[in-house]
Order: sequence, then structure tokens, then C-alpha cells
Amino acid sequence: MKNRFFSLLAVVAATSLLLAACGGAGANVPTVVPNTPHPTAVPEPTAEPSTLGTAEDPIIWVLVPSQDAEAVLAGAEDITAAIEASSGLFVEPIVSTDFTAAVEAMCNGEAHMGALNTFNYIVAHERGCADVGLVSLRFGTAFYAGQVITRPDTGIASVADLAGHTFCRPDPTSTSGWIIPSIAMRAEGIDPEVDLLEIVDAGGHDGVVIAVINGDCDAGSTFVDARTNVEEEFPDVMEQVVVIAESAPIPNDTISFHPDMDAAVTEALIAALLSLNDSEEGLADLAAVYSWSGLEATDDAFYDGFRQQLEAAGMCVGDDGRVSNTCN
Repeated sequence: MKNRFFSLLAVVAATSLLLAACGGAGANVPTVVPNTPHPTAVPEPTAEPSTLGTAEDPIIWVLVPSQDAEAVLAGAEDITAAIEASSGLFVEPIVSTDFTAAVEAMCNGEAHMGALNTFNYIVAHERGCADVGLVSLRFGTAFYAGQVITRPDTGIASVADLAGHTFCRPDPTSTSGWIIPSIAMRAEGIDPEVDLLEIVDAGGHDGVVIAVINGDCDAGSTFVDARTNVEEEFPDVMEQVVVIAESAPIPNDTISFHPDMDAAVTEALIAALLSLNDSEEGLADLAAVYSWSGLEATDDAFYDGFRQQLEAAGMCVGDDGRVSNTCN
């Protein structure tokens, strides 16, 4: 019986092998596939679209108080309205407390663009916070000059006579109001920090002229010719205040942009600002903000000549934005 059972198993096994061997292409033999999950592709994270330039996230434009701060702000607001109308970009102007604060606003992310004077543009560029896009024009040129002024009764006839006198400047980092005049003083053997009786920060070029008129300072320095800015208040300013020296040409102030700004946004802003040159209304807006007669596209190389003037005078820009009399 036992032998018959094993014989039956052998027949069953042989039959199974025969059926398996006979299964050709037409055989429908299911194949068991392990249930392994397919890897799911993880989408790359996408950056949130920038909202900069919208009403909710306006571009911040910092301006220096080189003239009356309220007048600067009013003029800038007219310009930003024109930018919005032509480009759809919303720009909010702010006036900094002083020239250095404008650089800090660019460098700490509080401002995206700046109307920076020549010296402070160089400082901000060295710190990696600003790239110039536009240079201002006055009287059809991209250069201007500084002047040293006094009253006729002070006995001051030249830069060499300034020692022992009270001197007004617009700001410690004003290009025409302090950087260039201090170079001129040193060329005459005068150390401004030691030989001047007192240095007074007048809060702007207009303030310097008024301080000299009022006798608060014996002399001061401004751009040429800041006296015209106060003629309405002081009709005889040209007689009360006289010019004893003028500087060599200085590159004009800038409209600069933070390097991290989207290039398309920067280009749109530059195009909108340049379009102000094409209408009487636009030119009036430019004149109102800083007595600009127009704007012109430029790049950083335009300011190399001024850098060379600083270096030739042994003056270097430090990381803190201050001028050192010794270059390493």
C-alpha cells in the first residue's frame, strides 16, 4: 500500500512537470510579482514669487538730507508717483537723518535704492550694498564743484586763512561740503580737526549758507551754488556771503540700487526714471528733489577718478565709512 502511495505521488509530480514543460507562449500562467512600492518623486521646493514693488511691499528709496528734508521728500514723492504711473512699481521715499544713515539703510536691508552722494556711494559700494545705475545732471553736466564761503567782514580771503575760525559743513561725509574741502585744507598745511576753532554740522548745504549769514560760522563749504537755494528767504545772500575757493570737478550724486535687487525690477526702475527726462513735468520733479536737470545711465567706473583723488590725497575709506588719512 505504501509503495502504491509513493507511485501515485510520482505520477502526480511527473504530470505537473509535463504540464509545466508544455506551457508555451500561449499558456496563461500568472506571474506573482512582489508588492514593492514605486518611489514617489518629491517636487523641488519653489521660491515664493517676489512681491517687491507692490503696494503691500513697496521698494524703499532712501534719500540724503543735503537740502531741506521736507522739500526733498515732497520732490521724491512726485517722482515715485511718476514711476508708479509708467511702470506699475510702488516706491516709498524716505529721508535719512544724515548721510551715513542712508548708507546704513542700504546695507542693513532697510532700503532697496538710494539717492547717494558721491562719497557715500563709494562707501556703500565698497561694503557691497550699492551699485550705481544713474548719475544726476545739473546744468546739463554730470559733474559739479564745491565752494568755500564766508562773509566779507571775516578777513578770510583763502583756504589758508581758515585756521582759527569756526567752520560749518553740511555733514561729515558730504563730498563737496567736507571731503573735498578737508583735502584742500590739508594741502595748505591745515589739519581741520586740530587747526579749526570749531567744526559745526549744519544739517545740509542750505543750513551752511544760513549759518554763515547769521554769524554762527565764520566760513563753510557747500556745492556751487547753494546760495541760490535761500535767495527767497535772504534776497541779498550773494552780497552777504562770498565765495573764496572752488574745487575741481566732482562726479554728481547717484541713484543706486542694492545688488540683491531683481535685475528686471532694477531695469524697470531705471527706465522709468530716465523717462522723466522726456517731459517738462518730469524735469520739474527732478529739479524739485535735488535741483537735478536730468538723469543719465552710468556704472561704477564713472567714479574711479574721484577714488583716485582720495588716494592721491592719502585718504582712504574705512569699513565704517570714515575717511582715514593713512592708507594701508
